Amino acid sequence: MDSVLTRARLVRWYIAICAIFLASGLSISTWASRVPAIRESLGIENSGVGLLLLGMGVASIIGLSVAPVIMARLGARRGMLAALICVAVGVVIIGLGSDTLQLFGVALVGLALFGFGNGSVDVMMNVEGAALEKATGRTVMPLLHAFFSFGTVIGAGIGFLAVRGNVDVVAHCVAMGIVIAVVAVAAIANVPARETAMDAAPAEQRAHWRERLGESLSAWREPRTYTLGVIMLGMAFAEGSANDWLPSAVVFGHGAPEEAGPAVLAVFSVAMTVGRLAGGPVVDRFGRVWVLRILAVTAAAGLLLFIVAPFGPLVYIGAALWGLGASLGFPIGMSAAADDPAKAASRVAAAATIGYVAFLCGPPILGWIGDHIGLLNTLLIVVGLIVASGLFSGAAKPLVVADDAEAEPAQRA
Repeated sequence: MDSVLTRARLVRWYIAICAIFLASGLSISTWASRVPAIRESLGIENSGVGLLLLGMGVASIIGLSVAPVIMARLGARRGMLAALICVAVGVVIIGLGSDTLQLFGVALVGLALFGFGNGSVDVMMNVEGAALEKATGRTVMPLLHAFFSFGTVIGAGIGFLAVRGNVDVVAHCVAMGIVIAVVAVAAIANVPARETAMDAAPAEQRAHWRERLGESLSAWREPRTYTLGVIMLGMAFAEGSANDWLPSAVVFGHGAPEEAGPAVLAVFSVAMTVGRLAGGPVVDRFGRVWVLRILAVTAAAGLLLFIVAPFGPLVYIGAALWGLGASLGFPIGMSAAADDPAKAASRVAAAATIGYVAFLCGPPILGWIGDHIGLLNTLLIVVGLIVASGLFSGAAKPLVVADDAEAEPAQRA
């Protein structure tokens, strides 16, 4: 790693990682905003959409599990580029499979590529984000995740316009796949080659892949992984259920017109973005634990309002509170997992895996339950998980790492 990091290089690095987070968010809302249309095109019910989400979720967890190995072998730059190109290709195939070909299997392949790429890049971009926090001495993870949310806002807005303009799903997906690939190439060009402790080691220092895999699994033997996992589980359910089911809940649960689905999703995403933009200074001032507790209450209250209110302004207000409350759970969990730079990749991968089980594998279960009791009633399960997340928020208290004790300012619990 370079011994000197100039301000100009730090700024370029910062902007590049923000762009990578944005591209990932853009891909998620591109898919989410067209779920009702894809469902109709493929002629499937909630359980069919759930099966698509299950395929994406399994592929995502595989991507999360192998990301530390990919990062160690290829380095962050090439690893993130490969993952984002995989995402872009997956988005294109989703469009082709669900619209042009109308083949469930092809759409499932697209979602598997999409999930694997997003799972892999999630670990790598969060490790890079943790390295940025070490380099700047500030909490920046919420701002980085704000760019993910900003990407979902842009994607939801484009999805809304695409629905209103009767743009085919395939044209929409192909265009967004190209945009994601272009953003990836431009961003990676500005990521320093050797700026993270978990980047690729010189060839003579690289351990065998089996040893790397063993190191990546070591975090699963640490109790803190599981207590952080409860936080990640609840908040990832809160975010993932919105990304995958909010438009459908609005259209099929509240009986609103199709264009209202992306509109309410956009409100949710804007609220998440606002929470993440303001989150860094708030966390530095009040500490991770208290912020998580307050936001868990906010998310639970907003989701309950969304469920019980008739379609109208209260639904939008509920979505906004839901998004604001869910805004910092995932980034704070990632920051907590990466407190020790020497073990950041394996711990981030473990925490992210738990989060992704909820974020991507939980919604298929909700879809199956929704077929029996309705989507709005099913979302009550998410309320309970959000409450559990708030109760376990003490696990996010910052660790004091001996080597960094003098260099890093202490954060409040």
